[in-house]
Amino acid sequence: MHSAEEGEVSDHFDGQRFVNPSGTAGQPFTEVPRMLSERRTPWPRHVDVAIQTPPALGDAAAAVTFVGHSTFLIQTPGGNLLTDPMFSNRAGPFGVLGPRRVRQPAIRFDELPPIGTVLLSHNHYDHCDLPTLRKLARRFDPTVVTPLGNARLVRSAGIRRVEELDWWDQRAVGALSITLTPAQHFSARTPFDRNRALWAGFVMRFGDRRIYFAGDTAYASFFRDIGQRFGPFDLALLPIGAYEPRWFMHVVHMNPAEAVQAHLDLGGPDTIGMHFGTFQLTGEGIDAPIRDLEEARKTNGVPPSRFRVLEFGESMHL
Repeated sequence: MHSAEEGEVSDHFDGQRFVNPSGTAGQPFTEVPRMLSERRTPWPRHVDVAIQTPPALGDAAAAVTFVGHSTFLIQTPGGNLLTDPMFSNRAGPFGVLGPRRVRQPAIRFDELPPIGTVLLSHNHYDHCDLPTLRKLARRFDPTVVTPLGNARLVRSAGIRRVEELDWWDQRAVGALSITLTPAQHFSARTPFDRNRALWAGFVMRFGDRRIYFAGDTAYASFFRDIGQRFGPFDLALLPIGAYEPRWFMHVVHMNPAEAVQAHLDLGGPDTIGMHFGTFQLTGEGIDAPIRDLEEARKTNGVPPSRFRVLEFGESMHL
């Protein structure tokens, strides 16, 4: 394994910045004004969410609860995880910039069960929220598993245990086995640190169960590789939102049709959609991902039970 500091070149690191093997790592900043000038479907300022209490695990292998955006609470007999924990009201610097939250987290932070592990896919503000990480550090002192180049930022939030991995690296965290998997995306916290840190998804294995969390990604051929290496999966968590205008977003975010193709590439496991309906990051309407997912399922003959969305705060048991 190499690190960003060591400068070892790979198919996704040129010695200075991380790249996507299949092509560009995000659009150039010069295209942002054109993207921002395009028509955006208005979102409501607020959508009510019925706040839920984390479910009892009982004798299930796992309980998976959709908190909002890309945040899931995953409870297992070997410990509890959070994916991309984001409990703040804005996805941006200083808590005052960036998109405002339309739906509140469906579980109150103070009602979370003990969190032993956090999976952090990349450094964008809607996925890597330092105020939330600070609260997690103070309350639970979890281990954060994250791609190369993110440890310094994570430690700045008071996190003491950080496992910084490259694609395909595996670590045991307690009773969990976690493997970092490729994603097609980019990274930046400022205009000056673009692609200095890596982005990724995760395969979680505990007992004989396997869950795949894709992080934030465009569609690419690696979904088939992940399915062949680690499947069959009991559950896949795939992004379905933030995809318009397509000319700009196609290199960083899947649309629902591509998410259905990724689901098929993975072997067609039970799949839950995420990364929608929480922050208006792009031009499509708040309900467009749900409608477009339904259409994509019909086109590909995928039953609704195989690829669906959970209500905010809804749980499923494996």
